[in-house]
Amino acid sequence: MNPSQPWTPVESLSLCYESVNGSCVKTVYSNVLKVPLYLVFAITIILILFGNLLVICTIVSFQQLHTPTNYLILSMAIADLLLGSFVMPPSMVRSLETCWYFGDFFCKFHSSADFTLCNTSVMHLMFISIDRYYAVCQPLQYHRKMTTRVSVAMILVSWGFSALFGFGITFSELKIEKSTAEEVHVICKGGCLALHGREIGVTYSLVFYFFPMFLIFSIYSKVFFITLKHIRAINNYPTGSSVNKMDMKATKTLAIVIGVYMCCWTPYFMCNIIDPVVGHTIPALLYEVLMWVAYLNAVFNPMIYALFYSYFREKSKLLYEKLYKLCKRAY
Repeated sequence: MNPSQPWTPVESLSLCYESVNGSCVKTVYSNVLKVPLYLVFAITIILILFGNLLVICTIVSFQQLHTPTNYLILSMAIADLLLGSFVMPPSMVRSLETCWYFGDFFCKFHSSADFTLCNTSVMHLMFISIDRYYAVCQPLQYHRKMTTRVSVAMILVSWGFSALFGFGITFSELKIEKSTAEEVHVICKGGCLALHGREIGVTYSLVFYFFPMFLIFSIYSKVFFITLKHIRAINNYPTGSSVNKMDMKATKTLAIVIGVYMCCWTPYFMCNIIDPVVGHTIPALLYEVLMWVAYLNAVFNPMIYALFYSYFREKSKLLYEKLYKLCKRAY
């Protein structure tokens, strides 16, 4: 960068592969911008790995936490852990280098895993809302209907359906847009196109995000009004309600989890719907920013559990003490 020129985040434009015909154009960002962003993204990934690993280990290690609701939380934490382990590091390089250097096959695998894990989280939240519906609205039937077997079935459906869609639609190379000279998406060497901005992205957003979110919102609206009735019953007749305070607190905490998820992911999916309407004019940089805002959801979930679940904090502390003693003995 010429020191006589005012600072700009973009130093120059070049090619991803200088000696390859049909290479994508590469935007070269200034190190003043790129280095801090690498640091921020790396810290975000580390927080996701350690936070969700703590959730997983805590639930697995204590028999008291082996409940249908916690199995769903455990499975969702695994999805977030995989997102931080396998999806976000390559995404970090693609976002900051503006090129894909990991090959065509891994591009497809990476996109498939990204879609699969996103779909898995949405479906887990939908099943969690059903779990909370029975816990609050039909408490006398909860333990009969929401068994461990039902919870495991929900988990298998979430992962199986999401993987079928995520990997099937990517590796089948399904395309909705017409192949014309005015085609918006041009495949070039060093690029890795996802579903965003394509007409299929609209279908994906409506069917696999907004429709489940509508169901979740509808279910939780009913749960919310029933919860208010139970709170009044507990205040007026402390022993007259069949729903205990722990269930209601868990419902409130999981409602926060869903709310945070919607805040993180809705802007990204709104772009998927709006982009074709405005002629695919939404900048790719905006997609990258919203994608990372969405990824931040995987950081927030363990924090919410730690802040609002006292028993989770207690069990996590016990787990830490056990690990500390084991390490002390080893050395």
